[in-house]
Amino acid sequence: MDTKTKQILAIEVTREDVGDARMLGQLVGGSAGKANVKRVIGDGAYDSKNNFRMLSEMGVDPLIRVRKNASLKGGGCMPRKFAVVEQLGNADWRKQRGYGHRWMVESAFSSLKRIFGEHITSVKWNSIVNELLLKASIYNLFMSMNPQ
Repeated sequence: MDTKTKQILAIEVTREDVGDARMLGQLVGGSAGKANVKRVIGDGAYDSKNNFRMLSEMGVDPLIRVRKNASLKGGGCMPRKFAVVEQLGNADWRKQRGYGHRWMVESAFSSLKRIFGEHITSVKWNSIVNELLLKASIYNLFMSMNPQ
């Protein structure tokens, strides 16, 4: 989601057994085709060495909440180590880095659920994907009609 326009830039529909962390690369790649991605704000579900490494290689600032029990050892991933050092024991890191903007993404998906409901009516996988993509497109249309 673009925090300035409030529009959904990329969406990946997955089955229940696919975790958020595995999809980050595709989400960022899909977003990069529509906007200049400078920073990724993510909750602890995206905390992995692979994600920190990938974002660093893409030149994207990873603003991802690390686990409370994260090790200070780098384990071969310096971008994640820097994040761990920055976050652990620093109560103000959220304000300093703008992590609070994550609420916009949560609000967008909350709005989607309020507008369209929390359930999917489609049964076949292709129809499920199309239904969710259509809902995201309609949400973006709504957002474009209400400029800030």
